[in-house]
Amino acid sequence: MILTLQEAKEFLKVDNDVEDAIIQGLITSAEEYIKNATGKTFDSTNELAKLACKLLVAHWYENRAVVGDAKRIEFSLDVILTQLKYCYESDVTT
Repeated sequence: MILTLQEAKEFLKVDNDVEDAIIQGLITSAEEYIKNATGKTFDSTNELAKLACKLLVAHWYENRAVVGDAKRIEFSLDVILTQLKYCYESDVTT
């Protein structure tokens, strides 16, 4: 696990438990996204992977509407994912 629910809630500045299931689902999806984008599995010891996970969770949390302006994930996330793919070994053996 790259990111805990508590870490995500702190990053999102959420102080209640109402949307815990939604946030946990976003964390799971973000971790899968990172794995698919890099071909590697990371854990909570990799701070760059943790940042990428936080950025994805925040983006998806703040842009949940089905309609509206389509926003592209920040350029910085693309750069982080590229670095994770080519500069780091997987933190977890599968």
